[in-house]
Amino acid sequence: MNNIWTILRKEFRSYFDSPVAYIYITFFLVLSSWLFMRGFFLVGQASMRGFFGILPWLLLFFVPAVTMRLWAEEKKLGTIELLMTLPVRDHEVVLGKFLASFFFLVVTMALSFSIPLMTALLGNPDAGPVLGGYFGAVLLGAAYLAIGLFVSSLTENQIIAFIIAVTLTFLLFIVGEEFVVYSAPSALVPILKFLGMGAHFDSIGRGVVDSRDVIYYLSVVGFFLYLNVRAVESRKWK
Repeated sequence: MNNIWTILRKEFRSYFDSPVAYIYITFFLVLSSWLFMRGFFLVGQASMRGFFGILPWLLLFFVPAVTMRLWAEEKKLGTIELLMTLPVRDHEVVLGKFLASFFFLVVTMALSFSIPLMTALLGNPDAGPVLGGYFGAVLLGAAYLAIGLFVSSLTENQIIAFIIAVTLTFLLFIVGEEFVVYSAPSALVPILKFLGMGAHFDSIGRGVVDSRDVIYYLSVVGFFLYLNVRAVESRKWK
């Protein structure tokens, strides 16, 4: 546990040692606020539905941008060889990197809480969907992080890691959407709906936290973190 905490602190601190983290956060907050406010006054309702409608798509690009460097940069700089010689286990390194990026995501999401506060001042939005939307966004973001972290372990090129992570998360997000399910064979419909990350997010975003949705996201996180550990181990074998 101490090793995980040490790696977590090192990786989390590295985000703020350069202006990159501040640029990421500022860009995310400005873009999400602008997209939300564009339609907010047109709708004429104090509702956060529009914000949580665009949030998964913003995270689709924001999260891979955060994770693309976590392993790829280590490989490019050659520091991964030093890291692997330290008295730490592979899963400790993976968990440390994942938790650091997860806390960075939580900080970013927390800073966007000014949007629901402003909405509350202008009206009386239902607290259930707001809290559910943020909870679902954190779970969705965690799943994106695990996928992006795994993809980053496969290459030393950050741009390639970003593109592959965006593509993979996009496919997993839309696979359960109606326009995909409609054209699929009936036998595959239940499977596609279960696999689609977007469908699970919509369910939680309505303010109804179903244990099946939570278990789904935790399973996605666990699966891709396991693949990440195996990818790190395979490098040792080589």
